[in-house]
Amino acid sequence: MTMHLKLNDIETSIGQFHILQGVSFEVRKGEVTVLLGRNGAGKTTTLKTIMGIHQATKGHIEFNHEEIQTLPTYKIAQKGIGYVPEDQGIFAFLTVEENMKVAMKSENEETKERLNYIIELFPDLKTFWKKPGGLLSGGQKQMLAIARAYVNENELLLIDEPSKGLAPIIVEKVMESIIEMKEKTTILLVEQNFVMASTIGDQFYIIDDGKTVHNGPMQLLKEDEEMRRKYLGIA
Repeated sequence: MTMHLKLNDIETSIGQFHILQGVSFEVRKGEVTVLLGRNGAGKTTTLKTIMGIHQATKGHIEFNHEEIQTLPTYKIAQKGIGYVPEDQGIFAFLTVEENMKVAMKSENEETKERLNYIIELFPDLKTFWKKPGGLLSGGQKQMLAIARAYVNENELLLIDEPSKGLAPIIVEKVMESIIEMKEKTTILLVEQNFVMASTIGDQFYIIDDGKTVHNGPMQLLKEDEEMRRKYLGIA
């Protein structure tokens, strides 16, 4: 299977804190790869390091066999990586329509097709199309954040904690949407909700104390209660 993204022994420091101390993993085309670990393990820092928001101090990041760890964020995005941050990153005072237009790299036919697809996937966005993003519920903001990343021709989406703070019924809706999206794009997902992660994910990597400690097919983690308890604190 084609490799989209590869991290090799990545280290990242933020100020005086040495957050990532040896993160390595691979994301294969057409799959959902899930990064798991306790709070503070380094999952969000890993996504931000991939995007160049934090600079890797050691190691290599390859996207489609090209090293990107020294590139600025906008050039990494231009390579075809979309990013949905933990705080969603939408513009509260812009309408849903304006949020989408700001996110678009171009307005060609392919972009319009993806826009139509994402609106069908998230019909609430059409309902609030002319309303400011700040008026949306938490779940609707998450839908808008995912839609903004998907609308461009990105080969890879990095999605950080899409279920965070959402009601269970909304989590289920977001989960169903990501399952449908995985048929069309490759996803690297950070997610604390193990039910969601294990339902969506094909492969998993566990980060503990800034290092990659375990990986494999998601089914392996579903069956290994001891590993879940040790590294995720769940039975």
